[in-house]
Amino acid sequence: MKKRLLVILISILMLIILIGCGNKKENEVKEKAEQGKIKVKALKGPPAVSMVKLFADNEAGKTSNKYETSIINSVDEVVAIVAKKDYDIITIPSNLASVMYNKTNGDVKIASILALGINYIVGNNDTVKSIQDLKGKTIYTFGKGATSEIVLNYVLKGNGLEPGKDVKIEFKSEATEVAAVLASEKDAIAMLPEPFLSSAQVKNPKLKVLISMGDEWDKVKGTLPKSQISGVVIVRKEFAEKNPEAVKNFLKEYQESIQFLSANPNEAAKLTGKYGIVPEPVAKRAIPRANITFIAGNEMKEKMTEYLKILYKANPKSVGGKLPKDDFYIIN
Repeated sequence: MKKRLLVILISILMLIILIGCGNKKENEVKEKAEQGKIKVKALKGPPAVSMVKLFADNEAGKTSNKYETSIINSVDEVVAIVAKKDYDIITIPSNLASVMYNKTNGDVKIASILALGINYIVGNNDTVKSIQDLKGKTIYTFGKGATSEIVLNYVLKGNGLEPGKDVKIEFKSEATEVAAVLASEKDAIAMLPEPFLSSAQVKNPKLKVLISMGDEWDKVKGTLPKSQISGVVIVRKEFAEKNPEAVKNFLKEYQESIQFLSANPNEAAKLTGKYGIVPEPVAKRAIPRANITFIAGNEMKEKMTEYLKILYKANPKSVGGKLPKDDFYIIN
């Protein structure tokens, strides 16, 4: 009887050990799987919109890479994440990529351009048809000291207009204040970026797009076409160096995500609403005007270098005090 009881106790003990080992192994596998996921973070707005198909494919298990995705609400959060290296791949305003490259001693590498010019001159009537028509008028906008001000000044000066003299620029603290002026003043003219422009149009259907600042940028004499860049994708240096194949796979899947936007705008707008980036009705208007595009390799380097040089000339602080070196660019 004692022997039988001893055998039973030993069997129970062995079973407990085996179950424990199995659970431990299962947990290790799960942990390893989680560690294998690539941290991809996208700033709310056009940068996150550019990734909606990639988000959906990742959820459905259709991507070659496995991603841990998240949407970031503000530029300040992006700066903190990049500074802490709490990412593998992240979208970021183009000039800020250069700023963070300098702040992190080259820990930031740019993989692709994601969007070109997103600013537009808008108004409640169509009296303004060209940049020259802005002479003697007031432009309401926001983002004093930001790249949008540099873009506006560059285009005005490129057309022989002196900001503050020929054209008055009145800065508001945020886009909603600019939209409020447009709603209350019949002849008000403003510069707004997407998706703020589309949000304003949903509430104020009379609001018209008068001038594309991206198009006008290209027309300035001596300017490289399509070099007004609003957003880029950056990769953490260590991740890029250790995982070149994963970066290559991401860029392929990301390019497909961007192509999906123009091929399936209505479905893309639904996904944009689903992920809480912007409401679907706003997305339908914003996507065609957000100039979301995929440019990588040497073409990316050429356009980005041109843009950063123009920003540096206007205000060195806008790019972090100095222009990035060649190791800033991922050229596959």
